[in-house]
Amino acid sequence: MAFDYEIDFKTTDFRKEPEKYRVGRGEQGVLLVEPYKGEILPHWRFKTPEIAKESSEKIYAMYLAYKEAGDFVGMDMARKFIQMGHTRARRYANYPGGRKYKDKEKGELNERDIDPEKAKSAEIFQEKWDLIRADEDYLKLKKAHQKAYG
Repeated sequence: MAFDYEIDFKTTDFRKEPEKYRVGRGEQGVLLVEPYKGEILPHWRFKTPEIAKESSEKIYAMYLAYKEAGDFVGMDMARKFIQMGHTRARRYANYPGGRKYKDKEKGELNERDIDPEKAKSAEIFQEKWDLIRADEDYLKLKKAHQKAYG
């Protein structure tokens, strides 16, 4: 099911009302769902491999803490930030300044100029993302949440 953008994100506490949370696709809603955004975002960084390693490890530790607490929404939000770490670092690895399009309306792309440091940052986040995607508990909880709430 698609992420529900009709919810009042300013007043909804998804820890208290997890039934309102929809997994959505990829990173949908990553910067909207509180209190998780406020908890995870300050740790999300990918500028250098060292920073990406520290960030991915902290966010993965948060994922494990949410898992220990039985908090699927927190687990999924940590997964989204890990995924977003990979995709944003990859974008900056491919395009200086992170700008893929020269002219988005015309579909004109900037030339790729691979930055090996950002590519390494993307790989670091990819490793944690792979761990989460292979986590049987996460997969079971995700399926159960989607079955119960859409």
